[in-house]
Amino acid sequence: MMSSQELLDTISDYCRRARLAESTFGRLAANDGKLVGRLRDGGRIKLRTLERLQTYMSSHPTPAQPPEHSVLRRPRNGATGAMPARIAGPELRPAQGATDDRSFRFFDNRQKYLLFVHTCSEKQVVAERVAMELAHIHPRPPAVRMFDAGVGDGSVLSRVMRAMHNRFPTMPFYIVGKEISLEDVRLALEKMPDRFYEHPATVLVMTNLNYAEAPWLAPGSIAAATTLVWHECVLTGATSHEFEEQITDLAGFLGENWRAHLSPRTGNPVYERPIVLVIYRADQRFLLDRVIPRP
Repeated sequence: MMSSQELLDTISDYCRRARLAESTFGRLAANDGKLVGRLRDGGRIKLRTLERLQTYMSSHPTPAQPPEHSVLRRPRNGATGAMPARIAGPELRPAQGATDDRSFRFFDNRQKYLLFVHTCSEKQVVAERVAMELAHIHPRPPAVRMFDAGVGDGSVLSRVMRAMHNRFPTMPFYIVGKEISLEDVRLALEKMPDRFYEHPATVLVMTNLNYAEAPWLAPGSIAAATTLVWHECVLTGATSHEFEEQITDLAGFLGENWRAHLSPRTGNPVYERPIVLVIYRADQRFLLDRVIPRP
């Protein structure tokens, strides 16, 4: 049985030769784009998953050497041929200690991933595609309901909420967002004050429950249910600035309760305590009485 480091080295070498991002490899080999990232963070995998990875690599062989046309790879000494014109500016160099073999991958850590997703139109395209479906839904009382898992930094969610308001300006919204990452929850909540100002009849629920539990806001075990933290944030005032101040004040509550650890059995991040955070405007409480969830 190979060690975790040996497995990571094997995957890194394979991705380098195949010119695959590690998240793409995980998705293709095991239907899990975050698999390699969890391995780097000390997570474990089952023997069945290891066999799937090995089977994929053996059934999709790669060249012995990586292609020589990587955009970050310099030509070898003595190479001939005209070089393309370059735009004047600072020269891009690999970080000290880095090798060319790893220069093209940007999913190795969270910082590189965030740099990628925030410098392309991925989130905008996803939100636009979701918004197209709004023309085909037929909401039923008491609210237009949406479930987003995982929320991430809330970029897609906030765009879809704007599209929902444009399509259903007078209907109450009931929105549940599932996210395990404390950092992402903070980023997502930063985008919500304007949403509550534009569409007052909104109930926003953020939770760290598992995918199977989050839509119903109910932990799957009695042990988890007994430790459930249910918190309501009732927004007062009438401006987005006032809403922002009150949502920002949730930082202490989130930092104290929104915690996670790696499961020793699966290596996946799991919550330490289940949390349900319910946010709505005080001046809409009467209208939203049938929409606001109760513990």
